[in-house]
Amino acid sequence: MVRRSCLDERPTPVVVATSVIINLNATGCAHAILQALPSRCVVVEQVSLELQVDRRTGRRNAKALGMLLDQQLVELAELGGAGRSHFVNLVSGSAAQTLDDGEAATIACAIERQAVALIDERKAIRICAERFPNLTVGCTVDVFAQRQVQTAPGPRLADAVFNALDRGRMRVPDQYGRWVVDLIGQERAALCRSLPKRFRARPPRNTM
Repeated sequence: MVRRSCLDERPTPVVVATSVIINLNATGCAHAILQALPSRCVVVEQVSLELQVDRRTGRRNAKALGMLLDQQLVELAELGGAGRSHFVNLVSGSAAQTLDDGEAATIACAIERQAVALIDERKAIRICAERFPNLTVGCTVDVFAQRQVQTAPGPRLADAVFNALDRGRMRVPDQYGRWVVDLIGQERAALCRSLPKRFRARPPRNTM
């Protein structure tokens, strides 16, 4: 099954949220994936800070990000005036309409730079659809589904995606569920708790 990625349209810079860095690090081959990705990858300072204080993963993701920055596969960015204004609006207000600092800064930076925002949380995606309809929003799976990443030599993409699901607890939007299952196989899909249940279910055996 072929799946188009929002990153196939043109090599626009992508601004990635904290969850994307965690998922890429979980693959065990983030370096190879980002080398194959034609888009420039940007991380805002707020995401870097979130990784440093993440209790679930310790500091290993912050260290991994540091290596990607050193290798110039990722660019660290600060928000400008317009970005800071969007950031303040996204972290202020009722709980239903506000985001954490990393997601808010990622979205604000993408708007400011006319880039693609890669975020995985449903709430952030909903807020973008409601408030920034012209912003292109993708998720971690869009990185894996990008055509040059799919065809790049090196580590097997199926193993990388399974690791992101198993170790990183990567969230998979409904429209990508079947593509992911076809890629990693139904047996491994059944082990991935972050996949929606209907995609994890094994088909009934034919007893005829």
